[in-house]
Amino acid sequence: MIKYIKVYNLWLIGDNMVNQVDMLKRHFSRKKSITGVEAAAVYKIRSLPRRIMDLKEKGYSFTHEWKTDVTGQKYMRYILLNTPKNK
Repeated sequence: MIKYIKVYNLWLIGDNMVNQVDMLKRHFSRKKSITGVEAAAVYKIRSLPRRIMDLKEKGYSFTHEWKTDVTGQKYMRYILLNTPKNK
């Protein structure tokens, strides 16, 4: 089990200091999509659209889908299309 500890604006994952963009890079190496609720609950990212924009500026490309949960609440799912050639 990986232990996450927040230190200022970085996270300590195992023995490594990782920022939110790096956490998302790690996430997208394992999964192809994420929602704001997932980002907030798992990574404590409160502004997922801004972090997605940061990744786009680094060469990642995304699409998104509006979804509706069982209670009728709408949410957006960001889907990774491509990663930059030189990560």
